[in-house]
Amino acid sequence: MAALPQLRVLLLLLAVAAACAAAATEAAVASGRSSSKVPALYVFGDSTADVGNNNYLQGSAVPRANFPHNGVDFPTSRPTGRFSNGYNGVDFLALNMGFKRSPPPFLAVANKTNKQVFRGLLGANFASAGSGILDTTVSHSLITKLTRNISARISQGAADTVLSRSVFLVSTGGNDLFAFFSLFSSKNSTPSDADKRQFVGNLVSLYQNHVKALYVLGARKFAVIDVPPIGCCPYPRSMHPLGACIDVLNELALGFNKGVKDAMHGLSLSFQGLKYSVGSSHAVVQSIMKHPQRLGFKDTTNACCGSGRFNGKSGCTPNATLCDDRHEYLFWDLLHPTHAASKIAAAAIYNGSLHFAAPVNFRQLVEDES
Repeated sequence: MAALPQLRVLLLLLAVAAACAAAATEAAVASGRSSSKVPALYVFGDSTADVGNNNYLQGSAVPRANFPHNGVDFPTSRPTGRFSNGYNGVDFLALNMGFKRSPPPFLAVANKTNKQVFRGLLGANFASAGSGILDTTVSHSLITKLTRNISARISQGAADTVLSRSVFLVSTGGNDLFAFFSLFSSKNSTPSDADKRQFVGNLVSLYQNHVKALYVLGARKFAVIDVPPIGCCPYPRSMHPLGACIDVLNELALGFNKGVKDAMHGLSLSFQGLKYSVGSSHAVVQSIMKHPQRLGFKDTTNACCGSGRFNGKSGCTPNATLCDDRHEYLFWDLLHPTHAASKIAAAAIYNGSLHFAAPVNFRQLVEDES
């Protein structure tokens, strides 16, 4: 089974989300238990948001984090499939929204019986490490089976009501930018400004088209997380002769982020009731790199867990070098933030100023009942 696709198949996954959200709301009302500020949270993205979906995928090429030292600071100190020493940003955002825990990986519940899939589930996480906006593969048999069950269980009206109040969180794009950059670096060349503009434009256009389709199906609240300065991660630094950030990757990230922000603004003007917030992981990471000590960090270049130059030549494995002061590192492994960095990022995006989330922060998006 290939890595879970993103955006390109959200139309199919949304139907699953509708049933899960409706069942969750009914269960919460019946039991009188729900401290969450929205009915459900549905997460779509890459390894920055994966909470264990890739644990259920077959194949040696599937990116995984279900082994030590990953999860060393997670409750129970066990690896879960998160590319982190503990929680990732989605976990902290879910807690901020009032959920007791992050939504479970979709493949964990999809492999259970229908009764388990549709009872008391406050959202689901569809994120898959290694995926991106341009992915095209999907397990059609699984989605078809679930959508048939949905149509038999809930009315369209009930699904629309729940979906309009739920939050759809999207954190993707970085892998697409890396793949584009790699096409040129493998040939020892650099993309021209025209190449970059065309690629980013096409990527944003695809992103925008899928948001439109989600809106038509009932989604109204979109929580978007932009791409951080990926050229400054330990892996790209390890490839630079001087160990500096790779400017081309950072330029691609900035171009993509601006395109997505402009696209979401345009959609909010064209589609009645569409609300959004773009949380800037880019701004958070830049702030940490600029003022590390103020935020409790001492190392913003090396990975805490890894090997080689900057600990960025390979991922975090049981045999990798592991730092002791994990809370003082920005990066956990060659590409991903630590538990400590994710906590700060989530707090800034959820409660922070327009510098970290615009046109409103995530808290304002969540609490908006208009």
